[in-house]
Formats: sequence, C-alpha cells, structure tokens
Amino acid sequence: MKIFFTPSGKKIENDEGMTVLQAARRAGVDLDSVCGGRGVCGRCAIDLSVGEHAKFGVSVSEAALSPFTETEKRYAEKRGLKPGRRLGCCAVIKDHVVIDIPPESRAHKQIIRKSADERPVTLDAATKLYFVTVTEPDMHNPEGDFDRLKRALAETHDLDTRNLNASLPLLRGLQKVLRKQDFAVTVAICGDETRQEITGVYSGYVETVYGLAFDVGSTTVAASLCDLRDGAVCASAGMMNPQIRFGEDLMSRVSYAQMNENGAAEMNRAVLETMDALIISLANEAQINPRHIVEIVAVGNPVMTALLSGFDPTELGFAPFATVTSAGISASAKEFGLSAVPATSRIFIPPLIAGHVGSDAASVAVTERPFTADENVLIVDVGTNAEIFFGNKDRLFAASSPTGPAFEGAQITSG
Repeated sequence: MKIFFTPSGKKIENDEGMTVLQAARRAGVDLDSVCGGRGVCGRCAIDLSVGEHAKFGVSVSEAALSPFTETEKRYAEKRGLKPGRRLGCCAVIKDHVVIDIPPESRAHKQIIRKSADERPVTLDAATKLYFVTVTEPDMHNPEGDFDRLKRALAETHDLDTRNLNASLPLLRGLQKVLRKQDFAVTVAICGDETRQEITGVYSGYVETVYGLAFDVGSTTVAASLCDLRDGAVCASAGMMNPQIRFGEDLMSRVSYAQMNENGAAEMNRAVLETMDALIISLANEAQINPRHIVEIVAVGNPVMTALLSGFDPTELGFAPFATVTSAGISASAKEFGLSAVPATSRIFIPPLIAGHVGSDAASVAVTERPFTADENVLIVDVGTNAEIFFGNKDRLFAASSPTGPAFEGAQITSG
C-alpha cells in the first residue's frame, strides 16, 4: 500500500492499519500534533486528495481512509473542521492515498517573503473617484435614482455618461447608499471613453479606493495592496499556492485536470480561496475596509492563468500549446468567484505572450522596458517555471523552461 504526502513529495509503503499521523511520523513528514493523538488539539488536520494522480501512479477514493470517527465529529462540533478535512490522528489508512498537509498543520511554518519595492511610476489608474450631490426624488419628476446619479456626474464633472453602466448587485444597494448622507456620494468609475462601469458608490466623501496586484505563481501567491490615489504600496504578503497538492510542476497539474472530471474546478477553487485569504489579511494589516478595493490585476504563467480563470488547461499539456485566449481578460469579482471584495470590483489579467510565456512575463517586460534599451538586456525570472527575455529596442526574444520548485525553497530544511 503506497502512501504519498504533498507538498513534501515524501512517500512510504506499509500495510493497512496505520493512522495518517503515524504514517507521517514514519515518513518524516512535518505534521503537527500536541495532544498525543487524542483528537483534542486539531493541529494534525489533513486533506485527502481524491482522484487520479498520474504523477504517483495511484487512484484515490474517499474509501482510502476510514469513516469519520466520533472523536472527529465531536471536534468538528466544538472547534470546527473545514469541509472534507480529517484529523490525522483519527483517520486510518485503508488503501493507496495521497495526503495533503495544509500550511496550518505543519509544525514548521514556511516563511514566504514577497515584499514589493516601490519605484517612480506615472499613475493612471483605470478607476477614478467622483464626488457628487444627487438631486433628491420629486413627485413631479419620474427619473430613477440611477438616472439622477448619472445626471449629477455629467453636470458636476462634465462626464459623458451615455456609456456608463452599473451592475445589478450595485443597483440593489444604490438607494440605501444615496439616502445615508443626504444624497451626497463618492462614485468609483472604471474604464475609458468607450465603456465605463461604476464599481462602487460610497456615502459621503471618500478620499481614496484601493487596488490589488496578485502574482499567482506555481509555488507561491504574492499580493500587494495599493492606494489608487498615489500608487503607494500599503501592505504586501504571500502564501503557498494550495494547488501544489495537485502537482508540484505545471504538467502534473495539467495531467490532474485531464484525468479528473472536476480537476480544473478544484484547482480554481483552491487558488481563489487563497486569494480571498490574502485580501482579508492585507486589508486588516492596512486597516482598510475590503469593500473599498475596487480594482485587481492578477498575473501568472499560462497554466496558472487558465486555472485562475476557470479554464481547462489540458491543451497546454502538449504542442502546439494552445491557449483559450492570448488577449487580456477583464471581468467582475463575482464572475471570477472572489468573495472578499465587492461583487462589482474589476479583475484584469494582462495578455499572454505565448503558450508557456504568460502575463507575469509580459508584466516584467512592461515594468523593466527592455524594448527601449540600446544595449542588449537579459532578464531572468527563476521560479517553478522560468521565463527569460533577451534583446533590445530592435528585437526582443522570450523563452520559458520548467526549473522545479527547489529554487523557491519549498520544504527545504537544510542548506
């Protein structure tokens, strides 16, 4: 019977009858426990990775672990246990398994250093704020509240509001917001002359709103919270990408999506939960209200971009490495599935360069501007997947190659 642990990649073979905690200790896996396996501390909580795992050559079902025990039920009732999660000290291994150790269950916490360096930039945020006082409703004027809001924006700020749109979730709360401070509101509008959308309406005068920048890497997810008024970075943080339990490298994740009917949806859900957790953490650190986050930019390699967008990445597993779209993607937070920000917030993924040179590489090129240099410039981004730029203002080349998670320090204990 084969027992595999992720993200460490460690494995052992043993007979039926061991608990997950016992197997982890025998394999030298970093699984926490302080109560002596009595199901009290809950620190040994684990996830069973159900499905086909081509990398390990096993198929895992729910029956691979013993049924939910009374101890686990009692702990779930009193302390809470995430859906699908088991206590390693109670779950007995019955068949081939792939066990994922979540970050909070590891005795030695990994430090993700993903800080942002500020540099002078010309700020031209897609979202801008407009303070207006809207005319109150009148028995002799049948105009709706949204119509009068558009009229106030046109008259006060000389805006062309003919292409100004508002989503249904925003309209549902509009009347309450307008009446909170006598029809004086601050309106956040995202877009350009061809299409504009209201992404937020706030009672009274609001000085600033915020944007988020995400780098969704194969091993880590990094995020920075920015003030859209002056571009200042208010807080930065990073977390392990939970998709690592489906495979450490890109091709393993493509294979998981190909061999499991809901594989791509599972990986999409996992990364969105991590992004929501980072949003809440950054908002708390910066002491701001998450509902003031109206704009999000997320970059990643093509496989990460596909999984973030809810696309099936199977075509990226073999030549000619076809993408769903190489153009940029723009949608609402609700459409993407993010819940920690308002449903009307906009998320944008920049264009991809090629089948395995993604929006993260494109963003590096935009930032470092090698296409303006007279001399040859070499840019190397070494992560789980590495991208390289070489060239100057006359010609620029880009390439990509897998390098493995070792360079990002995943599960390194020495050296």
